[in-house]
Amino acid sequence: MCRNIKPLHNLAPPATPEEVGDAALQYVRKLSGTRKPSRANQEAFDQAVAEITEASQRLLDSLVTKAPPRDRDAEAAKARARYLADSARRASS
Repeated sequence: MCRNIKPLHNLAPPATPEEVGDAALQYVRKLSGTRKPSRANQEAFDQAVAEITEASQRLLDSLVTKAPPRDRDAEAAKARARYLADSARRASS
């Protein structure tokens, strides 16, 4: 659905409140179909972001796993490698 929303569960160090809020904002933007709401819709937009941020944080806090935390640097390197591979594949098409 939202390709730019990154998995935030089981990271070392854990996801920050800002990262959770950014993911909520991306979700609301995708769902509403707008990057910047009109003044008439700003309050509803902001309320949705706040509620989704809270719900997302509760979810992350309650998830349990036996897997070791994923290293942020390693995850970022994998994402860069995927991006470069996709870019190369599209360029050769």
